[in-house]
Amino acid sequence: MAGLVPAIHAKPRTRKDVDAQNKSGHDGGESFAFHLGLGLWVPTFVGTTVVILAPTLQSRDEKRLAMGMTVELQTTADIEAGAQATPPARLRRTLRPLLGLLLPLALAAGWELIVWLGLSSGRLVPPPSKVFATIVELARSGELARHILATLSRVASGFALGVVAGTIMGAISGYWGLARRLLDPTVQALRAIPSIAWVPLFILWLGIFETSKVALIAVGVFFPVYLGVMGAILSVDRKIVEVGRIFRLSGPAMIRRILLPAVLPAYVVSLRVGLGLGWMFVVAAEFMGASEGLGYLLIDGQQLGKPAQIVAAIVIFAMLGKTTDWLIEIATAPLLKWQDAFGRHAGGA
Repeated sequence: MAGLVPAIHAKPRTRKDVDAQNKSGHDGGESFAFHLGLGLWVPTFVGTTVVILAPTLQSRDEKRLAMGMTVELQTTADIEAGAQATPPARLRRTLRPLLGLLLPLALAAGWELIVWLGLSSGRLVPPPSKVFATIVELARSGELARHILATLSRVASGFALGVVAGTIMGAISGYWGLARRLLDPTVQALRAIPSIAWVPLFILWLGIFETSKVALIAVGVFFPVYLGVMGAILSVDRKIVEVGRIFRLSGPAMIRRILLPAVLPAYVVSLRVGLGLGWMFVVAAEFMGASEGLGYLLIDGQQLGKPAQIVAAIVIFAMLGKTTDWLIEIATAPLLKWQDAFGRHAGGA
């Protein structure tokens, strides 16, 4: 009996089932039986199943006990087989993110080849080699780090403000019907205003320095977070809420134990969408008289006729945006482990 790991399952079996298994050529090795004192005899097959036989069950309680006493046994060979399958699975998890690099690398290599063959001059759309050389030059001079830090600080500040405001207002509008009827029409009207339209107003209100830039980014982050939270709360299954009311959960308990787990998946998506809009709005924000930042690199490259610098700034925007989105995905993954969603199984295939 060495090397057996039990796992409890409710799977009642009868004498007829066991006899059929024996006739089918089961070679589970030795078997034994012991009496439980309730008219139950439990034959045990090594490496397969501890089976409940109930020839003399009289009461309903005894039947319920039999339902819960079947034990699945896993042999040492099964454990070793699972251990042998672990390294390939880890390798797949490691290599899976690298698949996303195939398309951009293929496009870059294709454009480099077109320019190298002379099919294009590469003056307006420089080849990847020239863009990479521009990035290296900016990095060596120290300008790249300064511009990246300036943009990151603006995005982080605006994202934090937008998330806090969007979460609070979205939760209020989703949970309280009167607040939704009062606030939501105005918020939806403001959401339709283009981002550039806010620029002159924020300059007049907040000046041309950092405050106006952070405020513009916060506006861009606010709307998807607000809509995501409110929509997720409104889409919570009414039957789950009724169960909470049956158990007489208080308002905070209802939010913590029912609404929050139901809202969390949609909330994570709204955070990722808001972050993407934050990176879009930072460009418009850095057009407002900024002297540093990746948006400034774009304007400087346009004014000085440096297409390689423009493309380099765009590539860096893409890399930073993807990295921050990946960080949100990694940070929120432990909170969504309970999900038995299709995407988790499809991603592992």
